[in-house]
Amino acid sequence: MGFLKKVINKYTLSLASNAIMPVLGMAILSLMARYLSKTDFGDYIFFLVIFTLADTFRTGFLQTSLIKYYAGASEERSRNIAGSAWYLGFMIVLSFAVGNLLMYFFYFGTNANMFTIIKWFSIIFITTLPTAIAGWILQAEERFDKLFLVQLINQGGFFILILLLIILHQVNFQNTIYCYFLNNVISSIITASVGWARVKTISSKSWASIKELAHFGKFSVGTSISSYLLRSSDTFIIKMMFPSELLAVYYIPQRLMEIFEIPLRAFIATALPVMGAAVQRDDKRYVSYIMKKYAGMLTIALIPIAIVSFIAADLIIGLLFGGKYQHSDAGNIFRIFMCFVMLLPIDRFFGITLDIIGKPQLNMIKVFIMLSVNVAADFAGIFIFHNLYGVAIASIFTFFSGAIFGYWSLKKHLNFSLGDIFKLGYIELIELATTIYQKTRKKQLEQN
Repeated sequence: MGFLKKVINKYTLSLASNAIMPVLGMAILSLMARYLSKTDFGDYIFFLVIFTLADTFRTGFLQTSLIKYYAGASEERSRNIAGSAWYLGFMIVLSFAVGNLLMYFFYFGTNANMFTIIKWFSIIFITTLPTAIAGWILQAEERFDKLFLVQLINQGGFFILILLLIILHQVNFQNTIYCYFLNNVISSIITASVGWARVKTISSKSWASIKELAHFGKFSVGTSISSYLLRSSDTFIIKMMFPSELLAVYYIPQRLMEIFEIPLRAFIATALPVMGAAVQRDDKRYVSYIMKKYAGMLTIALIPIAIVSFIAADLIIGLLFGGKYQHSDAGNIFRIFMCFVMLLPIDRFFGITLDIIGKPQLNMIKVFIMLSVNVAADFAGIFIFHNLYGVAIASIFTFFSGAIFGYWSLKKHLNFSLGDIFKLGYIELIELATTIYQKTRKKQLEQN
């Protein structure tokens, strides 16, 4: 039992909560692809893209600002921030609902699935608000055990409902949307009733805090939307410039990059509240230390994984996606991605650190620069290479531009160097590995 307590900590729980979303999401999509018709599956993907865009706006506007001002605050202040976030969340949902209502009355198409999306979009968007706010509050409180349960209830519940549809032979687009709605209602009722969403704090809101969150959010939301467009721009350009079947070839290595996103999201989820609390204390040295520690550890840890992935790219793709993609261009595109994957932690931590120290406008500019570089480099790469490799190579320039601007911006506010990141990351990794080895060795000796 003591060993389990040592293993199950905020880091492993954060990793688990961030892993469960993409893993279960991939499983759900796999079931959808098998049991929905091609038309229904395509419409479901369209629904996900539109819904994710709306959720990205809401998350970008509220998540980082809530965590920044909530983490490390007094009980009175935290209630004030949570209540103000609830108020802003309602305003965002209401704004989308008005736009959705106009579409409902002025849609004259004959696509029944599209009409279903328009009819249910705002209703579903409203039902996701309590679960979303609960997740952000639990992250700010570093309650990753409860955050893991929220993710499990939400994604796991939807997975179970889809399995029930399959067992009952009732899988179609409309029933899938109904399950999506029902699952979010259940998740929100649970998170609200147990107090994780802190619904009652809305009475503690204040206009000063609402303005404070909104002022910060107007920059961070630009960053979030730009980041979403940055991830999607390659897809739009490939769709425009190449035959549709090549989208799958490029999508496969893109999807594999989520493997590296899982530990990155987990470390960010762990670091954000700690950095937020340090900012509350005006402790810039500790903010710098946390940024260097996590960015450095992840960068050093990814190097051997990237080397192995580079060598075994075709084998990995063949095992996961089948033989017809094993020796396609997907393998070489994945190898190109491995050439810059080590930049991901540095670029991402530069961005969240700019947010957390109160410079979200600089992070927004950073992402705008990356988006502009990516689009320009995509077209230049296609013009030079006339194939997908040009799009993949463009990503190298994209992430270099983000890392360079992020470093230049942060240097004005924090005292650090790139060498500090690698050095501290190496030291922390060695210390972590030594601690784990010693604890494991001690456990073995006790058992013997």
